[in-house]
Amino acid sequence: MDMKNYKYIVTAVILLAGMAVGSRAWCDDAKPLYENNFEQAEVGKVPDGFLVLDGGFAVKEEGGNKFLELPGAPLDSFGVMFGPTEKSDVVVSARIFGTKKGRRFPTFAVGLNGQGGYRLQVSPAKGALEIYKGDEVVASVPCEWKSGEWTMLSLQLVKAADVWKVTGKAWTQGSTEPAQAMIAFDEKTEPSAGRASIWGSPFANTPIQYDDLVIKRAEGK
Repeated sequence: MDMKNYKYIVTAVILLAGMAVGSRAWCDDAKPLYENNFEQAEVGKVPDGFLVLDGGFAVKEEGGNKFLELPGAPLDSFGVMFGPTEKSDVVVSARIFGTKKGRRFPTFAVGLNGQGGYRLQVSPAKGALEIYKGDEVVASVPCEWKSGEWTMLSLQLVKAADVWKVTGKAWTQGSTEPAQAMIAFDEKTEPSAGRASIWGSPFANTPIQYDDLVIKRAEGK
């Protein structure tokens, strides 16, 4: 499916769902805290409001679809922060595209709570979906990644009693979203407020593409 048509279809489904549940779906609380599909962004640049921590990120266009791209070189870890500053009870999601090259694989992630916060990372070389706290892996589960297809990532941080639950899920675009979290970590120390982020390590020497960034309030919050 053409990616631009995909965005239009998603928008139509959201509008129809809002109409079905009545006017309450249109109140301010139902709106995302932030969203960016790059359709209004200028090609060759980084959109206003993005903070590039490192890397040659730039908006590209292909087949009528715009996205943010991280080049396939140099080989290192790079990130961008975006959206409002939040502490908890939020969800960040994104679509991310990468390809392998021989036995080399990219890694990519979405994050919350700033540069030293939490990341949900797909690590194809390990066959794993991981949660990072800063530079430390705090949870890991098996995960099958498909090269050359868009991967959907969703990371949530919610205050629950005396802990903050960090949960995540990943699935291939076009497949059914998992009903439950695939991976979880209980944080016992109150997290610091920070912005959401996307990350990438182009170890396959191929570009990594990011699209449909959304930050929303966690359900029921």
